[in-house]
Amino acid sequence: MASSDITQQTNETADRPDPTFRESASSLWRHMSRRFARYMPKRLYARSLIIVIAPMILFQSVVAFVFMERHWQTVTQRLSAAVVRDISAIIDMIETYPPGDNYANAIRIAQDRLGLKIDLLPLDPLPAPGPKPWFSILDNSLSQEINRQISRPFWLDTVGNSNVVEIRVQLQDRVLRVFARRSQAYASNTHIFLLWMAGTSLVLLSISVAFLRNQIRPILQLAEAAESFGKGRPMPTDFRPRGADEVRRAGTAFIQMRERIERQIEQRTTMLTGVSHDLRTILTRFKLQLALAGSKMDTAPMERDIDDMQSMLEGYLAFARGDTSEETGFFDFEEFLEKLEAEAKLRKRKLTTKLVGRPSITVRPIAFSRLMNNIVGNAFRYAKKVEVTATHSAGSLRIVVDDNGPGIPEARREDVFKPFVRLDEARNQDASGTGLGLSIARGIARTHGGDITLTDSPLGGLRAVIRLPA
Repeated sequence: MASSDITQQTNETADRPDPTFRESASSLWRHMSRRFARYMPKRLYARSLIIVIAPMILFQSVVAFVFMERHWQTVTQRLSAAVVRDISAIIDMIETYPPGDNYANAIRIAQDRLGLKIDLLPLDPLPAPGPKPWFSILDNSLSQEINRQISRPFWLDTVGNSNVVEIRVQLQDRVLRVFARRSQAYASNTHIFLLWMAGTSLVLLSISVAFLRNQIRPILQLAEAAESFGKGRPMPTDFRPRGADEVRRAGTAFIQMRERIERQIEQRTTMLTGVSHDLRTILTRFKLQLALAGSKMDTAPMERDIDDMQSMLEGYLAFARGDTSEETGFFDFEEFLEKLEAEAKLRKRKLTTKLVGRPSITVRPIAFSRLMNNIVGNAFRYAKKVEVTATHSAGSLRIVVDDNGPGIPEARREDVFKPFVRLDEARNQDASGTGLGLSIARGIARTHGGDITLTDSPLGGLRAVIRLPA
């Protein structure tokens, strides 16, 4: 291989970015993005305000910096140069006049023509330099101009809120003290520009916030309506599509979607009602025929089969119906816990209940009662000790049902929520059930905007956690 080829390959390898460096940079960027997103506001209104305010603040900061750097500093530099030029002229007059003149003319000219008050002091050492201000354009400009135009020992005092600047210059046989107005050497009207800029920004921001709030409000109302629909509650009475065209389209699409879902649920409920009526009629005929033939044959097994069929039919209808047609209302959880305690005594089970927060919750009462009966009834069936803890805090309801039963294997805990799934050795439903108890319970929880999860219980059995927005 030629040496030129080797050199070319070496250069290409050197120019190629290091994969390790790329991965490190990418990881650092992701880490910084996550940390930045953690501190960013989560609500749309706050983020929209940042989108409006941040560019304005950045723009004004750049304008203020450029103004201070170019205009303010330039004007101050020229004013300071003019003041130092006048002082230099006074020094020339003092050194030109004969000593016996007492410098009265120089003092008069400085005061009447130049606006400077001067004094001639004995030749004493200049005062010690004072602390320099952290940011003072005037101090820097005067010092530079005195060094450039006069080139003599000097002392100046620009610190403080006084409107007068004191300058002392050491001459051959005395010290010249000069008092000048600060406005002569300093662009003192700059703050007016900054005040105008800040005031205009506040007015513009107030107008932007007012318009932004009007644009955000329809989105918040749409989110509230969607959240109410997810919780199974009626749509807010004052909701209607409004705002920008895109928000109106989203609101109209949501209303149409809700109407289609409600219409589909109504059609399914009507169909199920018809099927239920027809099947119940047939079961009633079976019972009547068995009653007439009771004297001729043993009908007890057939009657049990009919009862099982009717129980299964009710379970299938309850699962398919989902109780979505029921209106929301107030449910007294404390009263329901008392009923559970009475049921535990009848079943000879040890039940411990605890309620934290308000006892009244807003749910579909019948559906929620069925949910709790399915979960707690399942615990009563397979355990001797059951604990029910309900915590009703701001905006949420958390119910924990613990038992000391056989539990459910972790790998099968999601399977038991599927319709018609039955566990052989662990528990789900009894032999005469349909395998729909937990499916119905989770369906009711999700129609309320919540969910049910299963974990290990501290009692050694199963823990069912019910979370609902309330």
